[in-house]
Amino acid sequence: MQSSAFTSGDEPANLSRRRFLLATGGVAGALVLGIGLPVEQTRAQVAQQALPPGTRVPAFLAIRPDGSVRFLSPFIEGGQGIFTAMAQIVGEELDADPASFVVENAPAGEQYKVMESGMRITGGSQSVRTSYMTMRRLGALARHMLLQAAATSLDVPLASLRTEPGKVVHDASGRTLSYGDLASRARDLPIPPADAVALKDPTQFRWIGKPVKRLDAWAKSTGQAIYTIDCRVDNMLHAAVQHAPRLGMTAGALRNEAQVQAMKGVHSVHRLPGAVAVVAERWWQAKRAVETLQVEWLAPADAELMPADFSSADFAQALANQPGESQEAEVKGDFAAGFAAARSTISATYHSQYLNHAQLEPPSALARFNGDGTLELWIPNQAPEMFQGEVAKRTGLDAEKIFIHSPLLGGFFGRHFIYDGAMAWPQAVELAKAVGRPVKLIWSREEEFLRDTHRPMAAVRFRAGLDSEGYPLALEAISICEGPTEGISGKQGDKLDPTATEGLTGKAYGIPHVRIAQIYKKGPVKLGYWRSVGNSMNDFLYESFFDEIADSGKLDPLALRLRLLKGNARLTTLLEAVVDLSGGWKPGPYTAEDGSRRARGVAMASPFGTEAAAIAEVSIENGQVRVHRVWEAIDPGSIVNPAIVAAQVNGAVALGLSQVLLEEALFEKGQPVARNFDLYPILPPSRMAQVEVRIIESGAKMGGIGEPPLPAVPPAVANAVSRLTGQRIRSMPLSRYNFT
Repeated sequence: MQSSAFTSGDEPANLSRRRFLLATGGVAGALVLGIGLPVEQTRAQVAQQALPPGTRVPAFLAIRPDGSVRFLSPFIEGGQGIFTAMAQIVGEELDADPASFVVENAPAGEQYKVMESGMRITGGSQSVRTSYMTMRRLGALARHMLLQAAATSLDVPLASLRTEPGKVVHDASGRTLSYGDLASRARDLPIPPADAVALKDPTQFRWIGKPVKRLDAWAKSTGQAIYTIDCRVDNMLHAAVQHAPRLGMTAGALRNEAQVQAMKGVHSVHRLPGAVAVVAERWWQAKRAVETLQVEWLAPADAELMPADFSSADFAQALANQPGESQEAEVKGDFAAGFAAARSTISATYHSQYLNHAQLEPPSALARFNGDGTLELWIPNQAPEMFQGEVAKRTGLDAEKIFIHSPLLGGFFGRHFIYDGAMAWPQAVELAKAVGRPVKLIWSREEEFLRDTHRPMAAVRFRAGLDSEGYPLALEAISICEGPTEGISGKQGDKLDPTATEGLTGKAYGIPHVRIAQIYKKGPVKLGYWRSVGNSMNDFLYESFFDEIADSGKLDPLALRLRLLKGNARLTTLLEAVVDLSGGWKPGPYTAEDGSRRARGVAMASPFGTEAAAIAEVSIENGQVRVHRVWEAIDPGSIVNPAIVAAQVNGAVALGLSQVLLEEALFEKGQPVARNFDLYPILPPSRMAQVEVRIIESGAKMGGIGEPPLPAVPPAVANAVSRLTGQRIRSMPLSRYNFT
């Protein structure tokens, strides 16, 4: 069951997780139990297997003789800094410097389901906030076991001992024992009940709340980091695919199969559902061969087929004009009565576009069947147990015979969940089974764009009734869309898909009468989760219309928000903080020092338990929007690492700017127009804004970090552009607009 080392030239071997656990099970002084145990287990080890998730210390931690700490993270590292955050949280209670941690993604296993919900996914900005206390207890339990071991070794009362980073200290005698010295004795001790171990007072924190250096920075900056596309095993073949041009089509005749089979390095040619594949000795050989393959693509009459005449532009128009009864997602007061009592009214229809995920790492998978009937998969994923269950369902193998390895992710954005027809691993499994050897499959960038899932397209019809002073009495938003969860399931559920209307619902503004609803409209484009999910589009729609309300009532947009947030101290403080960060509210238009005409826009968002407010400063250069600066204040309640929070805000701002300025997935004749980044432009460095961040710790329940900074950015930009140009922005991207 051991994999060969992942190597590159003469670089050090990077062992698979399973091989590491098997190897370290016999290392002297290693505090590691559970996975890869010897056949004979101690009573303590057997008892530990029955402990609640999050308390099974040996499943997570290995303290080695040199004092370094290997930690298996229950959450996947994909650039968001979760390895470092987990090391800070666990290390704080363990009293071990996070810099001494070596962190890897944990394998599939019930013991790693440490979220409050009992699930294990890396998404929804949930990792830290749903496991914070559990991970602290884990560190505290491990520290207690080390103290017990030291008490026995020194023959002193446990209460007479204390810890300093990496060691136990007995002040009365001046003796110390390192964690590495104690690990072998601590390994066999019973884990105490979780509630029997006290956690630190936050005032004593050494590392939580501090800007600890990222643990993954060195490996990534030196090319040592291992992603799925880097993984190698012995006797491995490579594969590349060519997908049908439209969803639902199947491969018919292969006109030049013999010619392709004779190409250098080619092992075999295969038909797959909706695709063909070539297996070869090298990936470039497989890629050239599969692109040479001439396939007759057939359109079965009974298949769920992408219409040959489907156009995203036509679909956007259909959404705007879609009739039908809406299903209510949120109701406050009586909208009809409030609207009827209004002195004036305003209405508008706003649009959001399809978006690709466009993550750096294309889909890939390495599959190997072993002689003992097990299957190993190295795959980019955000939920190992979920994938293990799906693989079991598709292959008929017992889940216990399926080992999911989770290398680092080369980008997140919601791409690495289970999306039928948009994953490489089912193809890799089928090919490995067919050829009887391990197969690593990598999709080319063109195939990724052809089969990516998309953020939904939506049209939202807004109506608002204003009082005599121009303030909103009543607001209605009806979203015509298919939510991402509905899109994944392929149908409308018994209940509303909350991801379709999040960002429209739950607003804190004091509007007496509110109605938020959805008209379900299914489309042929495959949908998936995108960073900040429904908030990424709906906060743009809502907050832009909110500025339109301000314009209609002849009110300042900042003053309008402050008025409607009266009594909400947390959000008022946040909004005042971003104004202060920007040097004071200066909506414009005004002339900057360089002579350019500029304006500013403001917007707010409340995704994933965190509050955010942004101000953007823009100008027009050669007919295009230039975003000079973005100021963002964010209140996640409390934080673990301010440096990571600031980095996440910067990254989210970049993605928000890319969305509002440039990105759009277009379809014509049933096919995506873009097959690479040449026709799907993303934000270049030259158009990145200067970002300033202010973190506010209000003490509210901890919220997320990765996704919350994004949704306020697009509407802040759009509102600034509307103020500067006098042209109301009701859709993205802004590259569609003519500002000359």
